[in-house]
Amino acid sequence: MHDPAGSTAAAAFVPLVVIPVYDHAGAIGAVVQGVLASGAPCLLVDDGSHAPCAQVLDALVQAHAPAVTLLRLAENQGKGGAMLAGFAEAARQGYTHVLQIDADGQHDTVDIPRFLALSQQHPQTVICGTPAYDASVPKARLYGRYATHIWVWINTLSLHLRDSMCGFRVYPLPPVTRLAAEETIGRRMDFDSEILVRLFWRGVAVINLPTRVTYPSDGVSHFDVWRDNVRISCMHTRLFFGMLRRAPRLLWRRASGPRA
Repeated sequence: MHDPAGSTAAAAFVPLVVIPVYDHAGAIGAVVQGVLASGAPCLLVDDGSHAPCAQVLDALVQAHAPAVTLLRLAENQGKGGAMLAGFAEAARQGYTHVLQIDADGQHDTVDIPRFLALSQQHPQTVICGTPAYDASVPKARLYGRYATHIWVWINTLSLHLRDSMCGFRVYPLPPVTRLAAEETIGRRMDFDSEILVRLFWRGVAVINLPTRVTYPSDGVSHFDVWRDNVRISCMHTRLFFGMLRRAPRLLWRRASGPRA
C-alpha cells in the first residue's frame, strides 16, 4: 500500500496515473514511457487483454516496478469497468487523485505535468482535457462528438463541459468514490461522459484544459460504431430524465455561480 509520507501539503495531493488497457500491445509501451518521464506512478489495468498484450504488460511491470504496477481483470469489463476498478485500487492504496489517460497513444503524455500541476492548485476539481485534434482524426468520429456535446449541454443545463468524451483528465478520488458507491455508471464507452455529468450534478467543479489529441498511434480503436452509439444514446436518455429532476437546482446554480 502506498504510504504518502512527508509534509501535509504533499499528503494532500498524491496522484496516480491509471491506464485502462485492452489489447493495445503496440502503443502501451510508448505511453508508459511518457508517464514515467512525468515522474508520476502508474497503474495499468489489464481489461482482459489477450495473451500478446498481457505479456507486454507483464514485461513493462517487470522492467519498471515499482513505478509501474498492474491490476489484471479476468474478463473484459469495458473502459468504464476498468477505470472503476482502477479508482478502487487507487483509493485502497491511499492515493488522492487519479489521472486517466488512454492506452492507444492518442493523448500527449508531455501534458501530464500540466494536468497534475493544475489539479494540485485545484484539488477538489476535475481537470478535463479539451481535444485539439490534428488531421489524423476521422471526420465521422469528430462530427459524432458534437451530438454528445449537445446532449451534455442539455443534461447539465450548462455550456461549461467543453468535451465530455476526452479520456485525458484528473479526478479527485473522494467524490468519485462516493459516486461509484451510490450510483450505477456506464462501464463501456458511455463512461467518460456519464461520470463527468454526474459529478457536475453533484457540484464538483470542472476545469477544461486544452491538449493535443491524435488518432490512435497503433491504429486500434475499440469503439463499436453501432453498439457504442446505441449505448451512448441510451445513456443520454437516462441522463435527460435525471436532469429533469435536478433542473431547479441546476438552474439556481447557473444563476448564482460564474461557471455555467
